[in-house]
Amino acid sequence: MASPKKAKITGVALLLAVATGCTLYLNRAESSASTQSTDDAYVQADFTMVAPQVPGIVNNVLVKDNQPVRAGDLLAVLDDRDLVVALNAAKARVASAQASIGSLQAHLVQQEAAIRQAQAALAADDASLQLARENQVRYRNLSKDGAGTVQALQQADAQVSIQLAIREKNQAGVSAARQQVTILNADLENARAALDQARSAESAAELKHSYTRITAPIGGTVDHKSVRVGAFVNAGQPLLAIVPLADAYITANFRETQLARVRPGQAVQIEVDALPGEKLKGVVESLGPASGVSYSAVAPHEATGNFTKIVQRLPVRIRIDPGQAAAARLRVGMSVAASIRVDG
Repeated sequence: MASPKKAKITGVALLLAVATGCTLYLNRAESSASTQSTDDAYVQADFTMVAPQVPGIVNNVLVKDNQPVRAGDLLAVLDDRDLVVALNAAKARVASAQASIGSLQAHLVQQEAAIRQAQAALAADDASLQLARENQVRYRNLSKDGAGTVQALQQADAQVSIQLAIREKNQAGVSAARQQVTILNADLENARAALDQARSAESAAELKHSYTRITAPIGGTVDHKSVRVGAFVNAGQPLLAIVPLADAYITANFRETQLARVRPGQAVQIEVDALPGEKLKGVVESLGPASGVSYSAVAPHEATGNFTKIVQRLPVRIRIDPGQAAAARLRVGMSVAASIRVDG
């Protein structure tokens, strides 16, 4: 039988061993645990607020709250009468510009014919001038021989002068006709530029008109719907939100002391408060670059000499594995508990 003294020493040793073990356990680094857990986690999704790009009165609303929609589905229709008028006016300007181009092209064809006519007249003038000069030489020789009269020579000289004047006039007409072609070509370029401008205005009018049909930019579930038939809405005014529940993810806020061994790709077990008994699987997708308090408008740092250290929390984004039936029941904002297996 052990002596009382020996038993007392043994008891003290056991107490010291237990105390030492407890001290080591309590003082160990939190990040050394094989699993890191937090209940500061929530279901989130990158939802899209839908707003009109043109102002107008709502003629029709085709969706209800909590209704699933696909990308491109028609959500609402605005009164388009003003924009139809603007579009028709733009189309009329395009038609007018096209008519101007057609008219100028016809004038160019007509001017080419006028140039050919002037060139033919100039060729005829050359022939008449050649004949007048030959007659001038003939009557000059006859006058020298005494066989011709002075009057006939004077008439021949006058005819040469007349033909020269006619030729110069018709040559100027050819130059003027060619210059008119240059002017018409410049007008045609201006008309084509005006047509391009009119077509751009027509495209802008068509685009604005298309904005009267408000469609879903993404697939998801309709929420926060405030659009009503007969209401006047402004451009940029939020009408409803589309929440892509199929792309929901978890944002878990872990203490900074838990993140030493957390890496993207590690497996996560997810327990949702609203779905007791269900356990979802996920994967660490990324770690946030800053703590939540870093984005605070008011700096959290003390301006005095007193300081109390507060453990910060950093967001970890968790992707939910596809193909899990319970995942379809998740809703944005639900509270969850996330456990990351860091020794795998």
